[in-house]
Amino acid sequence: METENPRDLALSVLNRKADSPGSSGGTLDELLPAGADLTQRDRAFLNHLVQGVLRWRLRLDWIIEQHSHFPLRKIDLPILNLLRVALYQIFFMDRVPDSAAVNEAVSQAKRIGPRYAVSFVNGLLRNVCRNKKKLHMPDREKEPDLFRSVSYSYPQWLVKMWDRDWGAEFTDRLLSAGNELPRITLRVNTLKTDRNTLLARLAEESVQCSPSAYSPDGILAKDLRGKIDRLESFKDGLFQVQDEAAQVCTYLLDPRPGERVLDVCAGFGGKASHIAERMGDRGMIAALDISFRRLVNLRDNAARLSIRSIHPAVGDGSTNPASLLKGEWDRVLVDAPCSGLGVISRHPDIKWNRKEEDLKRLSHLQGAILKQAFPLLRRGGTLLYVTCTLSREENEGVARSLLRDHADARLVDLRRNAPGWCMDLMDENGFFRTFPHLHQMDGFFGVLFQKR
Repeated sequence: METENPRDLALSVLNRKADSPGSSGGTLDELLPAGADLTQRDRAFLNHLVQGVLRWRLRLDWIIEQHSHFPLRKIDLPILNLLRVALYQIFFMDRVPDSAAVNEAVSQAKRIGPRYAVSFVNGLLRNVCRNKKKLHMPDREKEPDLFRSVSYSYPQWLVKMWDRDWGAEFTDRLLSAGNELPRITLRVNTLKTDRNTLLARLAEESVQCSPSAYSPDGILAKDLRGKIDRLESFKDGLFQVQDEAAQVCTYLLDPRPGERVLDVCAGFGGKASHIAERMGDRGMIAALDISFRRLVNLRDNAARLSIRSIHPAVGDGSTNPASLLKGEWDRVLVDAPCSGLGVISRHPDIKWNRKEEDLKRLSHLQGAILKQAFPLLRRGGTLLYVTCTLSREENEGVARSLLRDHADARLVDLRRNAPGWCMDLMDENGFFRTFPHLHQMDGFFGVLFQKR
């Protein structure tokens, strides 16, 4: 059995994430070594270390560079991650004494590295601790982009892009919000219960909760300890974990009982299950996704929620999905694969796994999916295009491409169609747009089209 020391496990998880980079790189459970068994306290500590290192990686690397005679590229990845874990504890975890962080790191180095690595780790960390309050930062006046990049721990290209799109002051608040711990939001399964009843049930299970600010189905879990699937209310299918911005999307699509609804990029089915609940589980929901594994999870989750109207189908939404689907659809949801820049607080490794050139590639893919999905609508039907990113190229740019390619596509002003409780989430163009620092939810974009 693998060691259950949370620092060792954190190092193992970070090394595995580096071996298989992606938008989220897998869940903590998927990345833990087989057989690892943790107490609730150690699991929380492990998650804090992993997420913290990913969130503040650039600043941690800057500190290493200031105290190392070697460039980062010459430091073996396990040793580099070991230093990152130790430095995160030294600079961001007040309850961990500096000496404990250093001693644990040196012990780890003895187990995983050559002899010279031990003295390197020991010398660098002790030097950092001695000069902790004299940390040299980039010059704010001479190198403002680099200063903010290091201060907030974001790549410079992203800081510059958001400056250009939103302005410097707005960007600073956005960068700061992405470094905060994300809130856990639940969605009531209205097929089985209502919000007040579920709030009372969760209180019985010692979970502090309150109604969310916008979605009528949303609940904020304030003090959730341990894994969420341990709760009996979860096992009974009374709720789904889903951010409030994602919940709003279903209300903007506005599905009705008995309709035919197509979810083109269904993923794990969070929005598909909400659509089914809004329809009273009466109608037909086709859940299309390119990943069989995700659809298996979707099917299992639908069973937990007692939903029967969702029909999964494996297929690529960018290449002729009409060949798999029969007839026309009343409503279509395109929750397109995107850069994920609106969910950085949940998946901080997105900062390092995305490059500026990815935005053009992703916008082409999104445009291809929209181009294939729109003709599947019946006349008068509506299509909601949503992303969880803050990139104009992937948002307004892709929306404009659909209007150029389809003369029968009409843009719907969501200020006239959205429920009153979410009206302030619609911008001056009638688009759905949320920001983490303004609305305390994920950063989303949405636009509604109608087929003339």
